[in-house]
Amino acid sequence: MKKLLVLLLAASAALFAFKPVGPSTWTADKSHSKLGFVITHLMITDVEGSFKNFESTITASKDDFSDAVITLSADINSVNTEDEKRDGHLKTADFFDAEKFPKLTFKSTSVKKLAGNKFKVNGLLSLHGVTKPVTLDATLRGVTTNPMSKKATAGFKVTGKIKRADFALGSKYPNAMLSDEIILNANTEFVKN
Repeated sequence: MKKLLVLLLAASAALFAFKPVGPSTWTADKSHSKLGFVITHLMITDVEGSFKNFESTITASKDDFSDAVITLSADINSVNTEDEKRDGHLKTADFFDAEKFPKLTFKSTSVKKLAGNKFKVNGLLSLHGVTKPVTLDATLRGVTTNPMSKKATAGFKVTGKIKRADFALGSKYPNAMLSDEIILNANTEFVKN
């Protein structure tokens, strides 16, 4: 009976001493990441752009990221289409109105794991003073240990589509000049903190 009591006390002490592991936070490694978009000009040519300055995090308790919460913030003034004049125009009230709306933000509302390494990410995108729900397709390209930093690193490819009209971007420009559909694409490395 004494042995049983000692075992019960030891088990109770171990349970109280046990602290469950909390969620992990992963931060975008901007030097190995790109946040981009594509729009069609004159219905014949795709023009690519990106936001040079952005921050993104993933918080997840599960190793497969199925319970992930994703946040993103991008500086509108960092828009880059490889054409200085066009970039300047995009920052004006004709498009992004960077002075009034300096940030693009996204926060996931749900992450659904599909077959293999595929996910559906639902969230709220705030752009140009408008917040709308969007659905993104994400592919986990792998998790590895970076040999330089010795830190766990995860790679994601993310794609999606939004409509220019939904966010009142370039409203005075017809679809024959600039497509209503904007394709979103990101290739991002996240480093576990």
